[in-house]
Amino acid sequence: MLIEVLKSKIHCATVTEANLHYMGSITIDEALMQAAGIVEGERVHIVNNNNGERFDTYVITGPRQSGSICLNGAAARKVQVGDIVIIMAYAHMTLDEARSFRPSVIFPDENNSVVS
Repeated sequence: MLIEVLKSKIHCATVTEANLHYMGSITIDEALMQAAGIVEGERVHIVNNNNGERFDTYVITGPRQSGSICLNGAAARKVQVGDIVIIMAYAHMTLDEARSFRPSVIFPDENNSVVS
């Protein structure tokens, strides 16, 4: 049996752009993606701390060190620039794997830079 477990989380990133007229996705700064262990095309769940919206989409790599957190397409209607979001990715694991697995959780600063 496989269960779905939190794999990666970018906790409290600031939305920098909402682009309604772009194909649906979320663009994330490459440095944030790498630090969290998220890859391009991966499905992510997004929680908007400002309005309670919860939705999912897939990831597009943004320019490294840009601080980019941009919701594209229909997801752009669920955020405002400046909103605080949590971005989570999950993985399927056996119960034994899940018991010892530790997710990658990062806490970016106010500019969406990776904090060491």
